[in-house]
Amino acid sequence: VQLVESGGGLVQAGGSLRLSCAASGSTFSINVMGWYRQAPGKERELVARISSGGGSTNYADSVKGRFTISRDNTKNTMYLQMNSLKPEDTAVYYCYARWGLRYDSWGQGTQVTVSS
Repeated sequence: VQLVESGGGLVQAGGSLRLSCAASGSTFSINVMGWYRQAPGKERELVARISSGGGSTNYADSVKGRFTISRDNTKNTMYLQMNSLKPEDTAVYYCYARWGLRYDSWGQGTQVTVSS
């Protein structure tokens, strides 16, 4: 499974961005998907994840109420709608997929920068 993120960029605090993650390859075997982020000098952290059918989601406390994860399995694409962005949301955002029961794939990352 290959993953490609898009939608990052520069936005002012309070603004919005929508990230997309397009999957290809053995997409039929994809289970959980999620978004992680890594800020400079910090460890990679989970932002949100979503079950295979989209019925179950989890969020980091820091983004609850502001970010929404979703997926469209007909398009093999996952999304992250980010509203009310804060400077502390600045990071490289990575798409993740668990597939084939025990394999993990990561995207190359997309930069999100929130200016104050």
